[in-house]
Amino acid sequence: MDGAAGPGDGPAREALQSLSRRLRVQEQEMELVKAALAEALRLLRLQVPPSSLQESGTPAPPGDSNLAAPPGLPPTCTPSLVSRGTQTETEVELKSSPGPPGLSNGPPAPQGASEEPSGTQSEGGGSSSSGAGSPGPPGILRPLQPPQRADTPRRNSSSSSSPSERPRQKLSRKAVSSANLLVRSGSTESRGGKDPLSSPGGPGSRRSNYNLEGISVKMFLRGRPITMYIPSGIRSLEELPSGPPPETLSLDWVYGYRGRDSRSNLFVLRSGEVVYFIACVVVLYRPGGGPGGPGGGGQRHYRGHTDCVRCLAVHPDGVRVASGQTAGVDKDGKPLQPVVHIWDSETLLKLQEIGLGAFERGVGALAFSAADQGAFLCVVDDSNEHMLSVWDCSRGMKLAEIKSTNDSVLAVGFNPRDSSCIVTSGKSHVHFWNWSGGVGAPGNGTLTRKQGVFGKYKKPKFIPCFVFLPDGDILTGDSEGNILTWGRSPSDSKTPGRGGAKETYGIVAQAHAHEGSIFALCLRRDGTVLSGGGRDRRLVQWGPGLVALQEAEIPEHFGAVRAIAEGPGSELLVGTTKNALLRGDLAQGFSPVIQGHTDELWGLCTHPSQNRFLTCGHDRQLCLWDGESHALAWSIDLKETGLCADFHPSGAVVAVGLNTGRWLVLDTETREIVSDVIDGNEQLSVVRYSPDGLYLAIGSHDNVIYIYSVSSDGAKSSRFGRCMGHSSFITHLDWSKDGNFIMSNSGDYEILYWDVAGGCKQLKNRYESRDREWATYTCVLGFHVYGVWPDGSDGTDINSLCRSHNERVVAVADDFCKVHLFQYPCARAKAPSRMYGGHGSHVTSVRFTYDDSHLVSLGGKDASIFQWRMLGAGGAGPAPATPSRTPSLSPASSLDV
Repeated sequence: MDGAAGPGDGPAREALQSLSRRLRVQEQEMELVKAALAEALRLLRLQVPPSSLQESGTPAPPGDSNLAAPPGLPPTCTPSLVSRGTQTETEVELKSSPGPPGLSNGPPAPQGASEEPSGTQSEGGGSSSSGAGSPGPPGILRPLQPPQRADTPRRNSSSSSSPSERPRQKLSRKAVSSANLLVRSGSTESRGGKDPLSSPGGPGSRRSNYNLEGISVKMFLRGRPITMYIPSGIRSLEELPSGPPPETLSLDWVYGYRGRDSRSNLFVLRSGEVVYFIACVVVLYRPGGGPGGPGGGGQRHYRGHTDCVRCLAVHPDGVRVASGQTAGVDKDGKPLQPVVHIWDSETLLKLQEIGLGAFERGVGALAFSAADQGAFLCVVDDSNEHMLSVWDCSRGMKLAEIKSTNDSVLAVGFNPRDSSCIVTSGKSHVHFWNWSGGVGAPGNGTLTRKQGVFGKYKKPKFIPCFVFLPDGDILTGDSEGNILTWGRSPSDSKTPGRGGAKETYGIVAQAHAHEGSIFALCLRRDGTVLSGGGRDRRLVQWGPGLVALQEAEIPEHFGAVRAIAEGPGSELLVGTTKNALLRGDLAQGFSPVIQGHTDELWGLCTHPSQNRFLTCGHDRQLCLWDGESHALAWSIDLKETGLCADFHPSGAVVAVGLNTGRWLVLDTETREIVSDVIDGNEQLSVVRYSPDGLYLAIGSHDNVIYIYSVSSDGAKSSRFGRCMGHSSFITHLDWSKDGNFIMSNSGDYEILYWDVAGGCKQLKNRYESRDREWATYTCVLGFHVYGVWPDGSDGTDINSLCRSHNERVVAVADDFCKVHLFQYPCARAKAPSRMYGGHGSHVTSVRFTYDDSHLVSLGGKDASIFQWRMLGAGGAGPAPATPSRTPSLSPASSLDV
């Protein structure tokens, strides 16, 4: 047993030997580092004539290996040459004057050799293995270099090194590689040192790192440092503008209507305005023209809600409106409380806030009483028990509350002749409630329930709607396409205390009205009833005894009938399940006045010379909108999800990127597809034409930017090259003004630069791109916009960014339902902004129109499109928002405009 080796002794011995070998190598590296430092100290002590520093561009003598102070360095600046080995740390200060003309930290490198190893890390923290080396920053930090002449032999090249020097050079390179991983900057702005500025010297030399304030700034996302170089024209960050921009935004128009998944969403006010909602905005729309005619008109907006509106009710006076919102969450993921707002539609002022802290998840349905001039409001929330409560509108006081049912409740209403009778309907039920007492005594009222009995009639799965008739009967529409008439029946004396003292309802008639569900019932002023079908999309008018009088069919591309409201005369307003609002009558038909998308939106681009913009998203629709007439110009079905788009500078064609790696080019007039190409099988996140229209760049989730050369009319394209070097998917990119270069961001926060005209090569010296001018600025990472990022960001807080064409402001779309307006450049940490709410989901994209008169923003899951009017300093419009620091992004903030 004593002499036997254990089963794990062999691997353990090998591991120990490997550690011993690594220790010896490290000791050798330490000796080399010490030797290099000793040589540096010796050279620093040399006395150099002042004439050698009179001209910063003068090269060092051929035989001298000293290092001059960086040209352009202020006399008071004392940069540090930081060298770190495995266990030791030594700092040597280099004075600016007097100083030696040159310094070598090891064996001199060949003049033609690369000055930065191929494994240099990218500006955003990623790595790349191709491209040219990176010399020190020119004009500020680049140490003096000997002139490179083609007619003179290179000194100290690898071919001229003695055999005894080569192993030392190899070990020196390894020491440099290890030491550079430990280099830290002395200032907080430059901490993280992923992109050191190196002195001349190839792989065989010991590199020095200058980390000077005023050269670069660093920001951190998920703990990763991102280096951004300061343009040469900026001497100090304090010179940059501070404070929010003088420009402000005013909500001009909201495209879309939430009909796909909501009810109680369409009414007509006493003023003739149509009231409906989308996202967090309640829209008051005044149609223009006559029934069935063109749209036009105007919009006003109630924007008091902090999350998506779910239902509406109009007071009997036709002026006051109640709107209920969902709960939502704040930027930290904490739930927010749902609430009901009662507001004045003439002044858009909030009159009462009801139920804060009393509802769960959201407000599903609500209704005003009618028999007592709208004194009471009944509300059903979205909790598991669907709590039914009655409120005093004037005092905001709860009078009664009861658990309704565990099934979903889709509609609620007071009997217009008797406020003590309340009806609810939903999944497989109709409930008749008796409300008694409690007036003036909070919470003392009682609610008792009688369940509707279907008897011999088939019990439907859903009862989405009901309406009270003038004679006291109730009509219900169900998922079987039937309209049931519920009539009063004698009181039930056998069940005292359970509504026995009141009359109840029973089914007295049934009429099959539609194929599929009935989503809406509407009582007209003449006593007739309108019903709207789901599957058959029919709108039917019924007379007494449920006799069909007239009908019309809604075109298929608008979807099913979701809601019906009666306008002036014979005019009708119809909301559809495909988020369209139609106007017309049964005789002449209907035409759309409001249209929108039906699913999550991501793609947005604005026309280069007209007030038009194009959108696309998960509903596979590509839509061109006219910003002047506020109408849909055209739409086509892409058959696939559209994620990005861009107009050719001529405006004649538009490129659209899809989620399958396929991209299309369409003629904007004929809507014909003129090009159909596939690049890889990953989704495309960005397409962008160069400013001269000669190239098209396509950023993919396969980490590649595909470059195509484009014909003058934009109709034809051919592959020009690929930009390969990102270590994650492409998120944003911009072209330079001369159309030769690209700046790009990726999913792991890289900032890379590309020379497209030079063969799609990556520019390793990012410092040289600091002064490059960009035709657009949509990259979310960069020196000019790093101030838009909030504290503690995880890298996903900002979805989109866009600089105005006049280069005065930058708009930002964040993940907390807000649109921000910053001054440009925005290169101060925690820069203040003007913040605007209204979207009910993450804002996915923002773009300025060609003349900067408007800004367009897209909501994600709320499928909303907002058109904002840009107001200059001192311009007319609402008062500017109070400036807010970017981290304060609570959706309930009072800083919203």
